[in-house]
Amino acid sequence: MEPDDDKIDAAVLALLYLTLHDDRRAWKGFPWEATDRLYERGLISNPRTKAKSVVLSDDGMAEAEKMFRALLAKPEKD
Repeated sequence: MEPDDDKIDAAVLALLYLTLHDDRRAWKGFPWEATDRLYERGLISNPRTKAKSVVLSDDGMAEAEKMFRALLAKPEKD
């Protein structure tokens, strides 16, 4: 079975959203390949620093919330 990088990136972005703190910072304990791709897409700051977290861009925040809702959140009750 071959992993789907797009689905992995979406899941990592959703998990980054889950770990948000200090407004836009998120812990970066995820595979380098995934965080590098998110950085290349302009969704997060450079993950290859000594900092233990990354900063989500405006587009990254919007996409992260969208992926969190789609992949990890319980359906909202009417």
